[in-house]
Amino acid sequence: MGFSKLTLVLLTLCLISTLTAAATFNCSAPTTSSNCRALVDYVTPNATTYNSVKTLFNITHLRDLLGANNLNLSTRFDSPVPALQTLRIPFKCLCANGTGVSNRRPQYIVKPGDGLDHIATEVFSRLVTYQEIARVNGIPDPNNILVGQVLWIPLPCSCDDVDGEKVVHYGHVVAAGSSVQAIADEYGTTQETLLRINGIADPKKLQAGQVLDVPLKACTSSVSNESLDYPLLVPNNTFVFTASNCVKCQCSSANNFTLQCEPSNLNSTMWSTCPSMQCQDSNQLYIGNTTSSSICNQTTCAYSGYTNQTILTKLVAQSTCSTPTNASNMGLPGSSWNLLFVSIHLALLCLYFLR
Repeated sequence: MGFSKLTLVLLTLCLISTLTAAATFNCSAPTTSSNCRALVDYVTPNATTYNSVKTLFNITHLRDLLGANNLNLSTRFDSPVPALQTLRIPFKCLCANGTGVSNRRPQYIVKPGDGLDHIATEVFSRLVTYQEIARVNGIPDPNNILVGQVLWIPLPCSCDDVDGEKVVHYGHVVAAGSSVQAIADEYGTTQETLLRINGIADPKKLQAGQVLDVPLKACTSSVSNESLDYPLLVPNNTFVFTASNCVKCQCSSANNFTLQCEPSNLNSTMWSTCPSMQCQDSNQLYIGNTTSSSICNQTTCAYSGYTNQTILTKLVAQSTCSTPTNASNMGLPGSSWNLLFVSIHLALLCLYFLR
């Protein structure tokens, strides 16, 4: 390799290192709500398995990883995950000193040949920097770590409300060629919101590989503020298990962002058997069951949370008929009525000139 080519390679590597910066998410949530659910993208550096990803990020159950990615629960532990596949990693976020990091997880055990920079850039795909790992673990010399040493990997996150609403903060890894506006459109927010909460002055300076704080809208639910899982925030196209694994709740825009819950049929981690999930005064309705009380009304037995003793339920009445307040509610969308109106006038004009 000639000197000029070698110089170019070294400059390129230096540039990449310079562009790799810590993803700092603002988090000023009060202590009472400073521990929340969060998500972050992980781009697999090599071909792997779901079980390996689960183990790397200390995820308790495979179903938690599957739920964050809306994958079939029949997916096996040893199912392959190709290189450069993006997976959403669920974890608990902790807010402290104005920023958020994963709550003492994941923990990584140093292997022979590891260095902090290798762990940050290769193992955890640049979700953190080696300086962050050194700081939270109290390592004075980043070049001096020991095989077998346990390191806390501080993933970026937040628990803050955004524009007055509770959201799930998602550390989205920016793809090459993407833009702030495109990301905002994809995840149902605005460019202005993304720029503000990420402290970005110029949207043109967005970089591929950057971890962007994206607030995800959560489905509305009937979960009581007295429930042990309040607030249960589940974003679009994900599902979670709650109430000591007794209940599965799923969010989908297809259901008008209303949380849909049902018995999970899993073994409980708190009770020998899951408590009753029947709604009182409901004519044998259980969580997830719906009955029609009239042509335009239905009643659903909704999940309302849980305590140490029981699972809470609530009867929720909903209207299934729309009110024809304008043309768009009377069989044709507004644009179709406009087109019909114009067509009629053109036809009348043609008849006039053909007389």
